[in-house]
Amino acid sequence: MNRTTLCMDDELDEPPPKEKCVPLLDCEPSGRIVTSKTNPFSQSLSKQWNDWRWQMRQRIRTTGQLKELFVRFDSQEEVDRTSDRFPMAITPYYASLMKAADPSDPIFAMAVPQADELCNPPFLLEDPLAEDHDMPVRGLVHRYHDRALIIATTTCAMYCRHCTRKRVAGVRESVLSANQLHKMTSYLHQHPEIRDVIISGGDPFTLSTEALERVMHAVRSVPTVEIIRVGSRVPVTMPMRVTDDLVQMLKRYQPVWVNTHFNHPVELTDEATQACAKLIDSGIPMGNQSVLLRGVNDDPFIIKTLCRELVRRRIRPMYLFQCDLVKGVEHFRTPLSRGIEIMENLRGQLSGLAIPSFVVDAPHGGGKIPVLPTYVVSMGPHHTVLRNFEGQLVSYPEPYAASVTTLPVEGTRSPTVADMVSGRAAQITQTAARQRPRNKRCLQKRAS
Repeated sequence: MNRTTLCMDDELDEPPPKEKCVPLLDCEPSGRIVTSKTNPFSQSLSKQWNDWRWQMRQRIRTTGQLKELFVRFDSQEEVDRTSDRFPMAITPYYASLMKAADPSDPIFAMAVPQADELCNPPFLLEDPLAEDHDMPVRGLVHRYHDRALIIATTTCAMYCRHCTRKRVAGVRESVLSANQLHKMTSYLHQHPEIRDVIISGGDPFTLSTEALERVMHAVRSVPTVEIIRVGSRVPVTMPMRVTDDLVQMLKRYQPVWVNTHFNHPVELTDEATQACAKLIDSGIPMGNQSVLLRGVNDDPFIIKTLCRELVRRRIRPMYLFQCDLVKGVEHFRTPLSRGIEIMENLRGQLSGLAIPSFVVDAPHGGGKIPVLPTYVVSMGPHHTVLRNFEGQLVSYPEPYAASVTTLPVEGTRSPTVADMVSGRAAQITQTAARQRPRNKRCLQKRAS
């Protein structure tokens, strides 16, 4: 396989120049953003706010605009320095979710450049997942045997500060040319083992419906492709993009799945909920892929709330990703132990449907590796000792264990793990767990 790179050249079309951005919002003395009553655009704001093209044109790109949004914003120099390396773009909608011009605000932290993005240990890479290495055709990543990923654009509605493709996203806002799309579909025809194609970016939903349909049509024309998935954070950062026309177009290419990217419960607004409902009601299932971010969502309660609220909206929490080893995200990275601790807290607190897989997308193209709390305590030839979320240990007999004669625990001593592995004991229950009734029926039964 020839090594190719995701460089942006003349085979990729560029959208027309963006209109000059203008300030749209003011803020209260507290720093909370509110719609301006004196802004000259306030009269037309309600008419244009729900136009996704308007949202794209009016994205916040400069520190001057941030200063007009926040009275107390005083980090212009560091934002300028950082955005020169990693571009900034924030839709007015997403900016309206910020409550303070401070990284302690989760929306601000995910949207506004910070000087920490320029502090990188040597093990961080531009392309930590080695996507360039796995590009037989530029813009098409073929790492897993039966799946391929197409980078349809390098444009996003908002450039997330934790993006794994910071090397290209927003550096030059480009879309696939017809020539490059033809090369991709030719490769898919030549590799019938590819049954699942992910259309990603950038963000495919920033394309016009007609441009995205050209990509969908090209992929669906390959008879061996069974599933098309679209990866988009637009339902989170610019939900008004999910128009009836977009939904009707996607329906023509079923089976289609949409994977989105909610990181914090505050992102689950009414507008975002309605956008997701449009897709789901049309028969397009949705999954969610969160990233564990220090200071944003690295808290069991936040993740538990997020997962519960996603399921309530019929969105399946699929993955909780450890931050990739990409340049510019070291300040977001958490220890792996923190992710394991969060997963421990989810088990037993949420239904299995609401529990994502905690995974590390391994560097050097190693792929997704699930990381789990340790529930296997010990293994023997006839029994395996397991631990549940309450700390209770149980002995699970292997299929051939029925023919094994075991002796009971001697005397009155408490059973040990060795007793369980040998089959002498069936369980060891922690005192607190043993004394705690499991539900109200237990309480009623004891009372009677």
